[in-house]
Amino acid sequence: MSLNLQYEDIGKGFVQQYYSIFDDPANRANVVNFYSATDSFMTFEGHQIQGAPKILEKVQSLSFQKINRVITTVDSQPTFDGGVIINVLGRLQCDDDPPHAFSQLFVLKANAGTFFVAHDIFRLNIHNSA
Repeated sequence: MSLNLQYEDIGKGFVQQYYSIFDDPANRANVVNFYSATDSFMTFEGHQIQGAPKILEKVQSLSFQKINRVITTVDSQPTFDGGVIINVLGRLQCDDDPPHAFSQLFVLKANAGTFFVAHDIFRLNIHNSA
C-alpha cells in the first residue's frame, strides 16, 4: 500500500464521529464497532486492553453519564500501510467533575476500503507533583 493523501480529512472525520458516539450515553457502547475483535489495543489511563469485547467491557464500566468535550487540536499523519495516526488534545468534563485536559492517540488501520482502530491510548493530563 501507499500513503493515504486524505489523512487529514480522515483524521478529522473520524474524531468527530468517534466522540459524537462516545459522548452520547445512550449510544456509547456502539464505539466498540470501531475496534477489531482481536487486533485492537487500548490503553486507558495506563490499563492495557486487547480486543473489542474487552474494550466494550471497559467502556461500559465507566461511571459517568454526561461528557462536555472541547477539542483543541487534531493532528494526523499517514502511515506507510495506508492507515492514519491521529493525536487529539482537548478538555473534557464528566458529570459534575472539574474539567481536565486530555490526550488521545488513535492508529487507524486500513481494512478493505474502511478503517478500524488498531491502537487507542487515552490519558487525562493530570500532573501530580509529589
